[in-house]
Amino acid sequence: MATTPESFVDALNAAFGKQTTQRSAHAKGVVLLGKFVPSAEAASVSKALHFKHEVPVTVRFSANTGMAKIADVDPQAAPRGLAIRFRLPDGSDTDLVTHSYDGFPAKNPEEFQQFFLALAGSKPGVPSPTPVEAFQETHPAAKAFMTTRDPPPVSYATTTYFGVNSFKFVNEKGAVTIGRYQLIPDAGRHFLSKDEIATAAANYLEDEIRQRVAHGAVRFQVVLQLAAPGDKIDDPSVAWASTNKITALGTLTVASVVADSEATERALMFLPALLPAGIEPADEMIQFRNKTYPVSYERRHQS
Repeated sequence: MATTPESFVDALNAAFGKQTTQRSAHAKGVVLLGKFVPSAEAASVSKALHFKHEVPVTVRFSANTGMAKIADVDPQAAPRGLAIRFRLPDGSDTDLVTHSYDGFPAKNPEEFQQFFLALAGSKPGVPSPTPVEAFQETHPAAKAFMTTRDPPPVSYATTTYFGVNSFKFVNEKGAVTIGRYQLIPDAGRHFLSKDEIATAAANYLEDEIRQRVAHGAVRFQVVLQLAAPGDKIDDPSVAWASTNKITALGTLTVASVVADSEATERALMFLPALLPAGIEPADEMIQFRNKTYPVSYERRHQS
C-alpha cells in the first residue's frame, strides 16, 4: 500500500483512536513562552536570522501517542516531545520538532506507517506474537525504540531532546554544515524512582512545569551534533555516535505558561520543514512529516 500523508494519519488514528479535537500524535501537551539567544558561533553555522538575533519563542512540551488522557507514567507516553516556534525579526516563523529519544522507529515513511499499523493490530487480547512484536523482530530500530526507555522524567525540564532528522545549514559565505539538533537541560537529566512512579499523578509533568517556571525560568542549551564521515544523513532511525563533534547554537529559555494553553495549542501547528534561508532539510522524512501535520490539523478542527 502506498504511503501518503492521509494514509499515514489514518495509521496513527488506527493505533491511538479516532481524532476529534486532539492531535494524531503527541496529543497531550502544554504551551509555554520564552526566548532563544544565539551563541557567538551560531552565525558561522547558518545565516538563519535566529542564529544572529535574540528571538521570542513558543514552546510545546508533550507526551507521545494520540491519546490526550494518557497518564504521564504510562510507558507509551515516552518519548516526550519538545516543539519550538521561533518568531523571527522579519515577521516569519521557523519550527523545530524534537523528542526525548535519540532515534526513530523507522527509516522512511513507508516503514513508519507499517510500524503504526502493527501497533493498531496489537490491541489487548491479541495473541502473541502480536503484529508489533513481529514487526520489531525484523526492524531493530523499532525494537530499540519500543524497549529502550528512560524512566519518566522528574520534569519536562530534566530530559534531553533530540532532533533526529538531519538538516543542511548554510552560512553567509555558502559553507555547508550537516547536523542534528540536541537540547540539553541546564537542570541536568533526572528521572523518577520506582516509588515515585507508583505514586505520581496522571498529569504530574504539566503540574510540575507550571510550578517550576513560576519559580524561575527553565533553560536548555541548543547544540548541533555534526555529521561525521560515513554517518547516515537520510536515515533518522540510526543515531550518530556520541563522540561526534558538537557546536553550540544558543540558549533556549522557557519562562512562562501561556494563559490559555488548551486554546493556544489547538491553534498551533508546528511544521518540521518551516525553515528560513540558511537551513534546509537533509532527509526525506522531514518533508513527509511536514505534509502529514496539516492532515492531522484539519481532522482535529472538523468538530
